[in-house]
Amino acid sequence: MRYWLMKSEPSEFSIDDFAALPNQTVAWEGVRNYQSRNFMRNQMSIGDQTFFYHSCCKDPGIVGIATISKPAYPDATQFKPDSKYFDLKATQSNPRWFNVEITLMKRTRLVPIKELRQYPELHRMRVLQTGNRLSITPIDPAEWQFILNIL
Repeated sequence: MRYWLMKSEPSEFSIDDFAALPNQTVAWEGVRNYQSRNFMRNQMSIGDQTFFYHSCCKDPGIVGIATISKPAYPDATQFKPDSKYFDLKATQSNPRWFNVEITLMKRTRLVPIKELRQYPELHRMRVLQTGNRLSITPIDPAEWQFILNIL
């Protein structure tokens, strides 16, 4: 099993939006970064767990835990000309973008990035590194367990 952190801007898709969905499951579509795409396509498996993280907001931080519930498949938005995620170079036979589906396991208290930065045990987390803008990052199992213990 692998562990992840997946960022979402709450103005686009929040933990409240997630909790309100039927089956509390969502396709993680619209990712247009190759490294994040590769994490989904090549490394994520059913049962992997992820922290759901609010970004680009007043109080960024971890707000929930989800599980990967469907493995990577082509992101349908890349083929829709009216989608903001449309990609002219993508074809059905050669898709460029993929998504997984995730299911909410539980909401957590907000663990703000300011708090995460206080723990030496988490100093290597990618989300805490200067300049990191990836929407999906792997989490070390020891970091995962540490965060679970402070929730």
